[in-house]
Amino acid sequence: MRSHEIAYSPSWTFFEGEWHEGNVKIMGVRTQGAWLGATVFDGARAFEGVTPDLDLHMKRVNRSATAMKLKPVVEHDQWMELAREGIGRFGPDAELYIRPMYWAQSGIGGGVRFDPETTGWALCIHEAPMPKPPGQAAITLSPYRRPTKECAPVEAKAGCLYPNNSHAIIEAESRGFTNAVLRDMLGNVAETANSNIFMVKDGVVYTPVPNGTFLAGVTRSRVIGLLRDSGQQVVETVMSYAQLLEADEIFTCGNFAKVSPVRRIEDRELQPGPVAAKARELYWDFAHA
Repeated sequence: MRSHEIAYSPSWTFFEGEWHEGNVKIMGVRTQGAWLGATVFDGARAFEGVTPDLDLHMKRVNRSATAMKLKPVVEHDQWMELAREGIGRFGPDAELYIRPMYWAQSGIGGGVRFDPETTGWALCIHEAPMPKPPGQAAITLSPYRRPTKECAPVEAKAGCLYPNNSHAIIEAESRGFTNAVLRDMLGNVAETANSNIFMVKDGVVYTPVPNGTFLAGVTRSRVIGLLRDSGQQVVETVMSYAQLLEADEIFTCGNFAKVSPVRRIEDRELQPGPVAAKARELYWDFAHA
């Protein structure tokens, strides 16, 4: 293997009318999405024979394209059909990540302003093992912050937003943590670098209220609804980092790992708590229903 080659997990990608195995080359050096970042995507999961909320993820990628001012050229039903077809290319026990994508192929006059009429697309499905709880998640306050809609396309699940979150994880890991808590520009808790965040205090669940600086995820909405339906009080509110430091429990949710407890915040150890366990159980029951 040459030094610049990377070993990827087994993958299938639908691109330009057919399925391709492996890490398909979908962009060139002149492609606007690769050069100047006009890309959006979404992520769904297949595991244990289920694909929870796959339809919502496929709808959201088209909303993201519109918010990014790209052209959502794939109908929802086509995304769904292709996803099911691609999942069938793997074994029945495969744990998969399902990623529909859009990008701008070129700009007008070769410049910064991309042309929505050149929107390209692909659907990539690859093996990605589900993290098993309780894990060893340790979080810290990040010096990085989430942008506002005046600064970045925060209404879309846009690729250009993620280097900031990657920086936050790299910085946190340099200090012995696995993840970071990012605040908004006003100093309120927004999310972790790769998931939405919840805390439990005196039996009540709290999570940051969506304020346009972070993606209020599909899994987040599902978990909130399941907890409320079970009789658990969930409050969406403005949260400070000081409140997180005093939490009885902290857990995160997102498409990749679904629901995961946090085991440490700064130098304070946390035990996986009953509310996080309940949220995960409720989600698994929903997924298999």
